[in-house]
Amino acid sequence: MSLRETALFDAIEATWPAAALHSHGPWLVREGRGGGKRVSSVSAVRDWEPDDIPAAEAALAKLGQEPLFQLRNGEAALDAELAARGYDVIDPVDVLTCPVAALTADLGRLDTIPSWPPLAVQAEIWASGGIGPARLAVMERATGPKTALMGRHCNRPIATGFIACHGPIAMLHALEVVPEARRQGIARKMMQGAANWAARQNAREIAVLVVQTNEAAQSLYRSLGMSPESHYFYRIKKGHA
Repeated sequence: MSLRETALFDAIEATWPAAALHSHGPWLVREGRGGGKRVSSVSAVRDWEPDDIPAAEAALAKLGQEPLFQLRNGEAALDAELAARGYDVIDPVDVLTCPVAALTADLGRLDTIPSWPPLAVQAEIWASGGIGPARLAVMERATGPKTALMGRHCNRPIATGFIACHGPIAMLHALEVVPEARRQGIARKMMQGAANWAARQNAREIAVLVVQTNEAAQSLYRSLGMSPESHYFYRIKKGHA
């Protein structure tokens, strides 16, 4: 990977951290405790041999996790080896970014409200979108500047998102808008509120992670001037998807 991509992936790891990190030979094994693929996968951190793969699989099994590898640019050999071993591609993700200054906006004081820890109503909105306690625990583990942003419309909470900083990069995770408020510009306003908060933390750019097949989210972020800087995907053993 390029230095630029390395900085982005460092921000991903810092702002959405695993419960624990384990080193097994050439592998970094993330202990997710139910927090999703990003914190429950294996990455290669140095040169590996095909005979090293069973050790990674065993480490995941010991944690009660699925056989799941995260692959990034420049890992074609590992990709091919896993494919030959019956691993399927799942969830290709784009890393989109833009300058913070490009998204800051003059919003109403109560349009997007930063709060940490999250309010109960924010946890309810997240839960309605499938973001439960295990992912809230991921947010709690982030150690840098962070906040839970609450979006309001007509005097009621209708959206929430988690944003955290790692150096000059602010990363937004878990943006959720209640179904009845979608397609009304709320997500756009949430991104602007996130940028306003990031600017106060002296962050220079803002980033999001978007599954490539999520056409609505891809369209939203690209309409805001965000562009892909990198990508990653997972391979999961057949029968475990």
